Amino acid sequence: MIQMSKRAATAIALAAGLLMILTVAIYVDGWDNYGDEPESVPFNGVVETDPVSGEETVDPGSLNYVLFEKYGPVLLVLGLLMFGAMIGGICVAREEVENDDSN
Repeated sequence: MIQMSKRAATAIALAAGLLMILTVAIYVDGWDNYGDEPESVPFNGVVETDPVSGEETVDPGSLNYVLFEKYGPVLLVLGLLMFGAMIGGICVAREEVENDDSN
């Protein structure tokens, strides 16, 4: 039987929870046949101005709208996962230095 510390068990539970959240976020998103055929990326005319009210809105076909409005939850979960990996790497690096008994 493998003996596991509370810290390792907490880290594994947290990683499993984040993986489950990422899986749900990707499943809920739907993707709508994303990537089936090439699409052009509009660089001009991203912001549309209403001629009557003068209100500026983002074009729903633009990359900005699709990235942040449509796939925002997936990006947030990926960002949290990457941040956790960065902090975990720092903790592991410090732990190795603290436990170094090569003298």
